[in-house]
Formats: sequence, structure tokens, C-alpha cells
Amino acid sequence: MPMPAIETMAVVALTFLLAGFVKGVTELGLPTVSLAILTAALGLQPAMAILLAPSLVTNVWQALAGGHLREILGRIWSLLLALCAATWLGVGVLAGASTDLLAGLLGVLVCTYAVLGLVRLDPPTLGRSEPWLSPLAGAASGILNGMTRSFVVPGVLYLQALRLPRECFIQAMGVLFVTATVALGIALHNRRLLSADLGMLSAGAVVPALAGMVAGQRARQRLSEAMFRSVFFAVLLLVGTFITIQALSVMR
Repeated sequence: MPMPAIETMAVVALTFLLAGFVKGVTELGLPTVSLAILTAALGLQPAMAILLAPSLVTNVWQALAGGHLREILGRIWSLLLALCAATWLGVGVLAGASTDLLAGLLGVLVCTYAVLGLVRLDPPTLGRSEPWLSPLAGAASGILNGMTRSFVVPGVLYLQALRLPRECFIQAMGVLFVTATVALGIALHNRRLLSADLGMLSAGAVVPALAGMVAGQRARQRLSEAMFRSVFFAVLLLVGTFITIQALSVMR
């Protein structure tokens, strides 16, 4: 089995070092940052596969820590079930659709997420619509998860609309990320979109992702989180715009 090219390994390592640092500082952003950079560098399908192991490892602790797991599962179980089922359908689209078109969709989603982060728009509270809106948000997140590996819109926005306490919200994001990652990994494997080489790159990316997280957690004590988040979303907007333009230029 041939080893991945040194250049590719270097790109992956640096990407997850940066993405882990962002997550360490802001407690979010590893999937979005790494997916955006790797899609621009390697393409959408490889990026989705490489993201699996570091995303799972860095979010398991977040999903289990906090003491709110039973409460979270009781609140969003229908969202998680719908997400798993819809991810399977989304990967089916990925297997047969133009990856350039889906990369363009990813670029738009990343830009949307960045703009919402910059303007700090809070979604409205759900009220009585929560029981039926939860599976709909899960289905939409799952379809996008399977097609692009990006589900922050509407997944994370839905969690924000629940108005959970801070620690509970952070743990709920971990539960959402772990569920989406496992569902995507199973679907990619069954569709034969997860090769041995990509699996090796994904496993190797865990170390720089964890190293970046540790560095980010230490830096958080000295940095203004508000300033960092502004820079983070601005850079993400630029990367998302680049992915969209790149995809459109290829489709012409």
C-alpha cells in the first residue's frame, strides 16, 4: 500500500494543527476550518474522509463531559435520528453528483456560517415548534453532512435556538458532532468512499489536532476571545469565498 505524498501529509498536519488551535480557543470550528482548507487543497471527498478521525477524537470528550448527556439526548434525540438517516441519503448524492457542484455548496455554507458569526445573529427561540422542527433540522443537517460534511447551518443554529446553558450547549455540540461524524464514517465506508490511504491520513491527523487544541486552550487565557472569533470568521469567509469561486470556475 503506497504511503501518501509528503506534501499531502504536511498539508493535512498543518491544517489540523491550525483547526485544533481554533477549537482550543473558541471550543468550535475544527470541522469547518479543516474541511474548508482541505477542500481547497485536496478536493471535497478526500477532505470529508480525512476529517473523520480527528473530528471524532476531539469531540468525544466534549460530548461526554459536562454532566448533561441524559438531558441533551432527551431534548434532541429526534434531531440525531433524523441526522443519521439523512446522512446516508446525502452520501448517496455525494457518490453520484459532481463534486465541484458540492464543493461550491460547501463554500456557500462556510460563507453563511462566517457571516452569521460576524454579525452575531441569534436565532429566534423555538417555543411550541420544537417537537416538529427538531427532526426537520436533523434531516437538513444530515443531508448537508452527507453531501459536504458541513452541518453547522442549520445544526448548530438549531442548538443555539434552544437557549441551553453555556456548558450544556457546549456538550450538545459535542454530541451533535460525534453523531454526525460516526454516521458519515459508516455511510462513506459502505459507499466505498473511504480508502486505506485516506484512513491513514485521517488517523495521523489526530496528533496535530490534539496538539493544536492544547496550544489553543493555553492561548485562550491570554487572548481576547471576541477579537479571535472576529478574525476567525473573517478568515473563514475568505476561504469559503475562495472555495465557491474555485468551484464555479471549474464548472464553466
